[in-house]
Amino acid sequence: MDVPKIAESDREQREQYIKDRFPCIADCDMCGLCAAFHGKTAELAYQEYIRGEKEFMQVSEELRQ
Repeated sequence: MDVPKIAESDREQREQYIKDRFPCIADCDMCGLCAAFHGKTAELAYQEYIRGEKEFMQVSEELRQ
């Protein structure tokens, strides 16, 4: 699935995309997503995208810093 652009999606679609793309498997030692998101869930880490404030790639680049 392509990343939903803010102008072409609603909040629910963007939130579902994040949940589908970064599912929590409840095994932090195996997964590592929480560490990649600096101790946050994917939904919290991508909150600005979900709210329509920043595009997905913009938030992703900021998380890499």
